[in-house]
Amino acid sequence: MHYFEFADKDTTLYEASSSLNAGLDEVLEIQKNVPASGANISVSRILISFDLNYISGSISSGLIPAVGPNPASSSFFLNLFDANPTALATSQSIFAYPISGSWIEGDGRSYDNPTTTEGASWNFRDGATVSTLWRRPISASGGLWFEGPGFEASMSFNKKTKDVRMNVTDIVDKFIKGTVPNNGFIVKRSGSVGNTSSSLDEGSTDRFGNLSFFSSDTHTKYPPTLEAVWDDSKWVTGSLSALSSTELEDLVVYMKGLRPEYKENSKAKFRLVGRTRFPEKTFSTTPSNLTVKYLPSGSTSGDGAFYSIVDAETDDVVVPFGSGSKVSCDSTGNYFNVWMNGYQPERYYTLQYKIVSGSGTADETNTFIDEGFTFKVSL
Repeated sequence: MHYFEFADKDTTLYEASSSLNAGLDEVLEIQKNVPASGANISVSRILISFDLNYISGSISSGLIPAVGPNPASSSFFLNLFDANPTALATSQSIFAYPISGSWIEGDGRSYDNPTTTEGASWNFRDGATVSTLWRRPISASGGLWFEGPGFEASMSFNKKTKDVRMNVTDIVDKFIKGTVPNNGFIVKRSGSVGNTSSSLDEGSTDRFGNLSFFSSDTHTKYPPTLEAVWDDSKWVTGSLSALSSTELEDLVVYMKGLRPEYKENSKAKFRLVGRTRFPEKTFSTTPSNLTVKYLPSGSTSGDGAFYSIVDAETDDVVVPFGSGSKVSCDSTGNYFNVWMNGYQPERYYTLQYKIVSGSGTADETNTFIDEGFTFKVSL
């Protein structure tokens, strides 16, 4: 299962404009400006927060598994989508930490004239007043965060990989358990409070380019999300038989009861049936093409049936093939559940399948099926 939560607030802190609030900007930026002299380097950092009440309540009720060492536990990913970054280095890393103080998103924009100062900025958590300084002295600003084992998440990427999908499981687990308050994440390159260390990426003279990502105020389909992933598959076959290796060699899949659209906050169960493309003729009162058999279960290492959900217009993968997209089975056949929360409404999505069975190379064991099964998420 993949569940998505949209950000409830975000902004960028600009060192060069230390009291500027950019809470309503449509883009979040991790900048680094290095003058020719190498002096007066300035950077920017991202603040982003997610309401975890639904996730926390669902873990308490058992609807979502807790974080833990077992394969069925949940993992969490911070997703940021690139918005035309510039002059990127061949490779670099960014980091996320839990913010250690409250902050206000504000309603400013980076291009406001005069500058909007109400809300979070490089120097202040909320407005340009001494009482809301991130810390004193004012030179040690740029946000506050917890550090140490379990308080840091990171992602390394190159100039061709511009979207961020960062594993933040340990930090989210601390938010949910109350180990630290949920004030959200600060996302940045390596650097000290106040950007005073020349040995780290922010304070060095190395040029890394400017990363930019769509914010929660974007008018595109790419707002930031927090993604929960867990294996919700169940396997009960009843009196059903498995598809044979011969039947799997020329497999077709069809959907039972696929509706044209689903409400954005609904929970849907999709049923699918696999059969050989050309069933053999039999002398039976029940046509062989109506006999339901189940797809590979995954009980054998590497085998299994998986689904993927793709944006029908852009081909962007929303749910990839993986441990969070295993097909289940009950006594009537194969199925999987999808929570529509977090899917962009008024858009169409396509269902695709991967069947893994047998031994050999990936080309020999993987069957990919795209029959154009499409549905719409509506308001």
